[in-house]
Amino acid sequence: MKQFLLPVMTIWQREIIRFLRQRSRLLSAIAQPLVFWLLLGSGLNASFRPSGTPEGTGYIEYFYPGIITLVLLFTAIFATISVVQDRREGFLQGVLVAPVPRWGVVLGQALGGTTLALLQGMLFLVFVPIAGISVSIYSVLSMVGVMFLLSFGLTNLGLIIAWRMDSTQGFHAIMNLILIPIWILSGAFFPTSGVPIILEWTMRLNPLTYGVAALRRCLYLGDSVAAGDIPQLGISLSITALFCFLTYLGAVGTAYRHSHVK
Repeated sequence: MKQFLLPVMTIWQREIIRFLRQRSRLLSAIAQPLVFWLLLGSGLNASFRPSGTPEGTGYIEYFYPGIITLVLLFTAIFATISVVQDRREGFLQGVLVAPVPRWGVVLGQALGGTTLALLQGMLFLVFVPIAGISVSIYSVLSMVGVMFLLSFGLTNLGLIIAWRMDSTQGFHAIMNLILIPIWILSGAFFPTSGVPIILEWTMRLNPLTYGVAALRRCLYLGDSVAAGDIPQLGISLSITALFCFLTYLGAVGTAYRHSHVK
């Protein structure tokens, strides 16, 4: 077991060290969503009340779980750019010729991106008073658990794309095409209630919708009315866990198919 865990932890540690040497990534990952949340939330707070939410829920409060999801999404996905960089610099080829199973390589990469996303998502929890929400320690702990699942699933989604790419430009182009739509159509920006039927079903089929719903349920833990008209916590957690499992399998399968040493 040790011979498998050591490579996984080594790859995980390398991702963390790389991040600590690029501290500007932390500032950009927190500052951009924070500005986006405050500006957009404040601008719409007085004129827009999301449908399917209790009376008195302002937009800046509604938008808060969605902006946490955005922090996790950007951090988790763009942490996987390291795969493209490692291939270009030759490090990945060195890992691939080592007696390390592909699932171990992917697991180390996934845990590295998950850790970075989780840490930055937890930092964003300090802004919960600005949203005007009172949370308990149980709410915070349950949100951290959901953030871990979301981060792991999103990191694996990034790995599925990154293992196929040879350039960071191509990676950015494809991920921007995928990321923004799945985030907007997750209930983070607006709820499923009151939208056209085609858009509503698209949102219901989006796995990220259930991750956002789980975050919102945990934020209002024990108060189902305040959470609004969204999927129940059990269903949301189950689908989010399934999303993690399937994306990890997809990332491992992609690594096996695209791990030819050149």
